[in-house]
Amino acid sequence: MLIFSTLGHEGSNHHFVLQQYLAAHGIAQASRVVLFGDFHSGARALIAGEADYLLQCAVHPTAAEITGTYRSAMVVVDAFISPSQPMALVQSTASGDGAGKVGVQPATQSYADLSAWPIIVHEPTVLAVQEGLVQGRYSAGIVFSSFAMAHPGRFEVIEPIGTVCDAWIVYGRQAVDQGAAVVWKDSPLARQFHARIERCLAPGGS
Repeated sequence: MLIFSTLGHEGSNHHFVLQQYLAAHGIAQASRVVLFGDFHSGARALIAGEADYLLQCAVHPTAAEITGTYRSAMVVVDAFISPSQPMALVQSTASGDGAGKVGVQPATQSYADLSAWPIIVHEPTVLAVQEGLVQGRYSAGIVFSSFAMAHPGRFEVIEPIGTVCDAWIVYGRQAVDQGAAVVWKDSPLARQFHARIERCLAPGGS
């Protein structure tokens, strides 16, 4: 059985996207998912052979740090794009100690206009933002849309964000590049390239 690791608790966006990735490859039933509280723990587990692969969002704040710190023991073996879970900027319907504060995972901070809140609180994950909202540590936050639906009357959606398509990195222990770019030559984008070239080469094309 293959062991894939990523950032979690269950229900995190990393967990969600990893499930989509395994399903797309048709290996979900032959794989086990292990969740870590931070990427350094996940990287060390991969290097120690406790996991076969590690998934990280390319825009996660620690992506460059993880890639560089462990470059001699683990390598990028795959990359893909995937939409996130639907997201929204939500606000508590009650006043409290968190008034004037908005919670975000740093990679999501530019998804919505946060100028109404003088204090921005950074959390390591979207799930941590949701927990902070429940605890009243801030009055608003960028979270999964399902969070507001799960707390009707307590939180309201201020701005729907929807899904965001990000790049994702898969790390392993054995390099696959052999010193050359590894490219999906029949990808949707590759087909766009060739269609554009064909139009340019056609009589009167541009």
